[in-house]
Amino acid sequence: MIDRKKLINRHNPVLSKVDSPLSVGNGEFCFTADITGLQTLNETYESNHFPLCTMSNWGWHTAPTQGNKVESKIQGKIYQWDDLELTAYEHAGRTVYYPVEKKPGNAEVYDWLRHNPHKFNLGYIGLSHKNKEIKKHNINVISQELDLYEGTITSRFTLNGEKVEVVTVCDSTSDTIAFKITSQIPGLGVRLAFPYGHHGMSGSDWENVGRHSTTWNQFDGIHAAHRKMDDIEYFVEFNIQGKYDFYPNEHSCIIYGKDTTVCISVNFRKSVIGTTSDYITPDYNTVYRNSCVSWKEFWNTVGLVDFSNALEKESRAMELERRMVLSLYLLKIQAMGTLPPAETGLTVNSWYGRFHSEMYLWNSAFLPLWNLGEKLLPSLEWFYSIIPEAKALAASNGYKGIRWPKQPANTGRDAPSPIAPLLVWQQPNIIYMLELLYQHTFKSLDFLEQHWEMVSGLADFMASILYLDKEKGRYELIAPLIPAQEVFDPLSVKSPMFEMEYFRFGLKLACEWGKRLNKDTAKWRNIAECIAEPVVLDGRYLAHALCPDTYTKYNRDHPMMIGAYGLIISDKVDPSIMKATLEKVLECWEHESMWGWDYAMLAMCATRLGLVELAIDLLLSDTPKNQYVASGNNFQATRTDLPLYLPGNGSLLLALPLLISNLPKEWGIICENII
Repeated sequence: MIDRKKLINRHNPVLSKVDSPLSVGNGEFCFTADITGLQTLNETYESNHFPLCTMSNWGWHTAPTQGNKVESKIQGKIYQWDDLELTAYEHAGRTVYYPVEKKPGNAEVYDWLRHNPHKFNLGYIGLSHKNKEIKKHNINVISQELDLYEGTITSRFTLNGEKVEVVTVCDSTSDTIAFKITSQIPGLGVRLAFPYGHHGMSGSDWENVGRHSTTWNQFDGIHAAHRKMDDIEYFVEFNIQGKYDFYPNEHSCIIYGKDTTVCISVNFRKSVIGTTSDYITPDYNTVYRNSCVSWKEFWNTVGLVDFSNALEKESRAMELERRMVLSLYLLKIQAMGTLPPAETGLTVNSWYGRFHSEMYLWNSAFLPLWNLGEKLLPSLEWFYSIIPEAKALAASNGYKGIRWPKQPANTGRDAPSPIAPLLVWQQPNIIYMLELLYQHTFKSLDFLEQHWEMVSGLADFMASILYLDKEKGRYELIAPLIPAQEVFDPLSVKSPMFEMEYFRFGLKLACEWGKRLNKDTAKWRNIAECIAEPVVLDGRYLAHALCPDTYTKYNRDHPMMIGAYGLIISDKVDPSIMKATLEKVLECWEHESMWGWDYAMLAMCATRLGLVELAIDLLLSDTPKNQYVASGNNFQATRTDLPLYLPGNGSLLLALPLLISNLPKEWGIICENII
């Protein structure tokens, strides 16, 4: 049996300098801390392209339009989808419309709909000394550790030569962050400040102080702020243990502890507009206890692999184990909630805090394989909630079934984009994920019946968008279209290899569900059997049917041909041709342009081809977007807007079970709860 606590704690991140910050959270709420355990040095971190934020799944903001002379009639309100000028394309003999180009005179509408709603920073919490800002040079002798098994950060440092200790912990059942601060320094306090919401990376606008309001109240010894900002209201409440002074200001407050130790809990809670607060914020001890119980339960349930027996023979083993443990931690705090996670989770805004439906698979499909299938259900419920919008999106261009928006916010409305509206590879993802849940978590007819509407709706859309070439008797995907390898002109693409095989896979899986439920699926089966086969040139698969220069001109971004024998096993793929394709990709592809999940996809393909040593090397490739820093975050070195990248962590966890089942026996690994 695995000594789980020992395994987890040997990978506790330990920092001695300003580094990739550490986060605590519960899947719905996340607080990211600097080396002081708070957000004291936010300016320093933001200058390193990593702003420190406090974010939640309910924290979405819509800024009113500012308007211009042409659109002054709706100034101060919001734009509707009908205000957007769409781009017209010819497709299969008819005209279809997508929100792709930013048209002259319509730029403000385009940008506003792209940026709103957006996640925002609920509030900044940092140390303050005698009401003065603390700078990096004031902090020395740093020792900070994240206890993964308990979900607590302990930060020890000196402030102007005096010792300070801060313990930071997040509640498991509420959006509460708590701190225990121990110091002999007189005049040391905690400052909480509220920005106006913004769609940028920090989620914060500190300039427009007049566009939001903060009302301070006190009841039963609890201090509370009632926040109002355009379309959202929320409460922030404090539970303070120890003697203190409380000084509120317009959009901030300072708490000065009078004892050597002060414990502060800060609860963030969305309110119904116009209501008052009646919630009692848990104290520090309750938050600490809840966190320890929750994390212990998680770590004793989740699948784990102990690689320690392999260390004498295999130097790569401990790095695989470290990435496994830290990825599980990061995805627990940011990707197991009621919304699909954004690519930077609840840490900072990427793409305005919106999530990408094709990344849902890389972020979350691993869950059933690690004994966490039930953790997938809350975010799946969100997809059910937007089925009406998804059906309307498909119908807007004359298609049947369910078409997922590519870059939605919490509302389910898509966003205008030069790329997103023309992607389709997100469509089979949930069929794939539901099958994993069926096979490994809920193997029952009730589960199939419950999700049949989703599966059949997605299959109907895939069948509807495929074009029948009557001369060849083959179904194709035709322009306008941007494949997962996003480097192509949408008018020049025909039958991208991965999408075609993924659609075939998805339709055949839908047919299998129909067979289990005694449903008639002949329409999908006939289409799946007639989908055009992959195009081969010089013994290798091409990116799409019209791309003979796949390996010379278009050898960058995601090498998606590999996915047809990596993410899935297509019945049309010849393993010998795929092996030659993989070898060519590794020879000629621009690795600087590849993303974190590309390496997991390549590793899965290599594993299926029996190239296990290569698969390990691929997972640990030392390339700009495959770095896993001390915090465990998949750091994208060439993208200052992506200081972390959760699809890298999630794809690693999707690839590991396949790799583990093929590792040599001499590794001596021990597995528990891994499918």
